[in-house]
Amino acid sequence: MINIFGYQITVLQIIFTVFSAGILVFIHELGHFIMAKKFKLKVEKFAFGFGPEIVGFTKNETRYSICAIPLGGMVKLPGEDIDSSTGSPDEFYSQEWYKRLSIAFFGPFMNYVLAVLIFVFVIYTWGLAKPSNMPVIGETVAGYPAEKAGLKAGDKITKINNVEIKDWLQIAGYIHNHPEEELNIKVLRDDEQVLEFAISPKIDKAQGVGLIGIAPLTENEPVGFISAFDISVRMVVFQSVFTLEYLWKKLINWEKPDVAGPVGVIKYLAKAAKSGLQDLLHLLGVISVALGLFNLLPIPILDGGHIFLALIEGIFRRPLNKKVIQTANLIGLTIIIFIFIIATYNDFTR
Repeated sequence: MINIFGYQITVLQIIFTVFSAGILVFIHELGHFIMAKKFKLKVEKFAFGFGPEIVGFTKNETRYSICAIPLGGMVKLPGEDIDSSTGSPDEFYSQEWYKRLSIAFFGPFMNYVLAVLIFVFVIYTWGLAKPSNMPVIGETVAGYPAEKAGLKAGDKITKINNVEIKDWLQIAGYIHNHPEEELNIKVLRDDEQVLEFAISPKIDKAQGVGLIGIAPLTENEPVGFISAFDISVRMVVFQSVFTLEYLWKKLINWEKPDVAGPVGVIKYLAKAAKSGLQDLLHLLGVISVALGLFNLLPIPILDGGHIFLALIEGIFRRPLNKKVIQTANLIGLTIIIFIFIIATYNDFTR
């Protein structure tokens, strides 16, 4: 057993988690590879993982490899870096705009496809998780007031400020409407021990409500395959729209978004691995959507940046100046570094 952010997980769980996370990036790169091959563009290397090559072979000018660090993959196309592009007909930037757009788009698209497949498998296998209306805590969120005060999963909330509690909706309504006010919460633990806690909900600036960091119990409801597919597609769409709305509100209000970086992702993966295969697969689906959406943002260097520049070329029917692309990539790199710093800062302050 190894302790990662307070979660005791086995070496096998770590290996499976790392490999699964690597698959998300590999599938993304597979999308680029498929479209590059479809357009008969030369692919110099297609690899699973990074670092030293463990095993590989060469076929039709492409080196296929499995590398030592299973945290993703790569597709190397000739001239994909504008700085090293020479204008040769077989290079990435020498292709027609719609080909570059398709190659760039298919990476994030494959992440969305993978997310839907993961969600379908989880929902069809284990059923659709629905929150219970029982006033029983199913989970506490680390770092939030409930966890700090000592509330635990399984605690039944019986009273808040001497008001008798009958269901979860009553709990949520009371907490949401009393941000930053001290609440006296009485719970029944293990059906025999009555405990009282003084907890002040923290305000969630995004929603303007109070939160103490508790979630209800969940009940799994059997779902057929067609329904599982429909629900999965809607889940992916909802996550994408919700994320974009959240980021847009933060942007126009000049507020720092609460996004997770590498440290946060590792922490959540460790927790999911400890919880079980269902939670781990679900989280991988969520990360796959986030990876696809992030890469679609119109930031130069990212796939979305390639798509945006290709669209501009397609609209004006003339290739962009090399210096323009170099400048755009420099700006994009600066933005990516800035986002990484904010995300990492959030991880440590969280």
